[in-house]
Amino acid sequence: MAVVLDGKALAAELRAEVTAKVAALRAAGRRAPGLAVVLLGNDPASQVYVGSKVKQTEAAGMRSFEHRLPDDTTEDALLDLVARLNADPAVDGILVQLPLPRGIDSTRVIEAIDPAKDVDGFHPVNAGRLSIGLPALVPCTPRGCVMLARRARADLAGLHAVIVGRSNIVGKPLAQLLLAENCTVTIAHSRTRDLPAICRQADLLVAAIGKPMALGAAHVRPGAIVIDVGINRVPTADGASRLVGDVDYEAAAAVAGAITPVPGGVGPMTIACLLDNTLTAYQRRNA
Repeated sequence: MAVVLDGKALAAELRAEVTAKVAALRAAGRRAPGLAVVLLGNDPASQVYVGSKVKQTEAAGMRSFEHRLPDDTTEDALLDLVARLNADPAVDGILVQLPLPRGIDSTRVIEAIDPAKDVDGFHPVNAGRLSIGLPALVPCTPRGCVMLARRARADLAGLHAVIVGRSNIVGKPLAQLLLAENCTVTIAHSRTRDLPAICRQADLLVAAIGKPMALGAAHVRPGAIVIDVGINRVPTADGASRLVGDVDYEAAAAVAGAITPVPGGVGPMTIACLLDNTLTAYQRRNA
């Protein structure tokens, strides 16, 4: 069976590092970094996720600025809030929880965020800087994927990485990060021909397609590192539900050399990297 890459443990280590650095800042008489989180509507999953972000932000010694808005909030009102947060010196990071309600242009909202406070790493300025190798605020989930992969192999140089998924949130920025690690990168997607054969070429396989248990043993090269970004809720026989990834865990674990579980793999790393991005944004703004 594959080695399990424990995202909970690695996330706890990163949060501890951030907490220690924030404590040192406050001991030196500096203000704490501040993270503003904006949530529109009543989506249950988003509410839980935002609640976890707020809790962990405060646990790290940072200031949390939570803005919960009704789902009938207009785009102009949201943009006005973003402008106020951009101008607020106590706010170092701004996160607008996606997806946004219908009728609001998420691209326009993301572009309105000050790139220096864009701790999600979604702003075109940060995406562009990442693509040409300049310092940038990096999307949290892809960064967590790389950190977990390094737990399996400290030096990723020379590996053939296959990313299944081409989203702006995971697939594309992860490709840039892995290129920076000197991997050879292939991005596969819904139009890829003979997907299992492409995946079996991977020393490092990342699944980020949002389809439950879509990749199985036939997609995994023996000994490969498998990073499962997917979080899908599927029904169980007793009428309840459970969380599964984009990878058939049991089947893939029998072939892979190392694999992330769902839950407990990439998920915890996303919030930990968000806290670290907020600290980085604070440091750059106050250098």
